[in-house]
Amino acid sequence: MQKKNIEGEKIILGIDPGTSILGYGLIRVCGKNPELIILGSIELKKYRDHYVKLKTIFDRITQLIDEYCPDELSIEAPFFGKNVQSMLKLGRAQGVAITAALQHSIPVFEYAPRKIKMSITGRGSASKEQVAFILQKILKIKKLPQNLDATDGLAVALCHYYQTSGGVTKDATPYKSWKDFINQNAKRVKKN
Repeated sequence: MQKKNIEGEKIILGIDPGTSILGYGLIRVCGKNPELIILGSIELKKYRDHYVKLKTIFDRITQLIDEYCPDELSIEAPFFGKNVQSMLKLGRAQGVAITAALQHSIPVFEYAPRKIKMSITGRGSASKEQVAFILQKILKIKKLPQNLDATDGLAVALCHYYQTSGGVTKDATPYKSWKDFINQNAKRVKKN
C-alpha cells in the first residue's frame, strides 16, 4: 500500500527506456525547487532472453513505485531509427515501464529526446555528458554515476517538471548557449 506524499509535494519518476540499460531518476518538488531523491540504472545486458528483460524492467519499476510513491511518470519517447528490430524492443521496454505506472494509476507523460535535452541544456543536440554536467549543477549531485543512462532518466523527470511548472530553479543559472556557459564557468573547463 502506498504512503501519501506530503501536501504540496510532487514526486516525479523519469525513465530513459532501454533493453541493454534502462536509466531512471526520481525528483521531489516542493514549491519551485526540485531535489534529487535517487537515480540509477537497470543493467539488462546479462539477460539473453528479451522477455526476461521485460519482466525485470516491470519488477524494478514497480519496486520504485512502491518505495517512492511517485505522483507522475515521465518517459523518453522512442526515436525513429533505421533498425526496426531495435525499435520494437525499445517500444516494448517503454510499454512495460508505462504499464507498471498505469497499474498504480500514475499519469504518464512522454517527451522526445531533443525536447528533454533542450529543456536541460538549451540545446537539443547536447551529449549525455553535457546533460549530466548541467544536472549535477542544478540538483547538486556530488558524484555522477558511471553509467550516464541514469542521468538521462533523471533528465526526463526534470524536463517534465520544467514543462509542467514553467519554472527554473532559483539556483539554476540560465545559459543561452555553451559559449555563455563556458564564459560563466571558465575555471571548470579543461583545456587539452
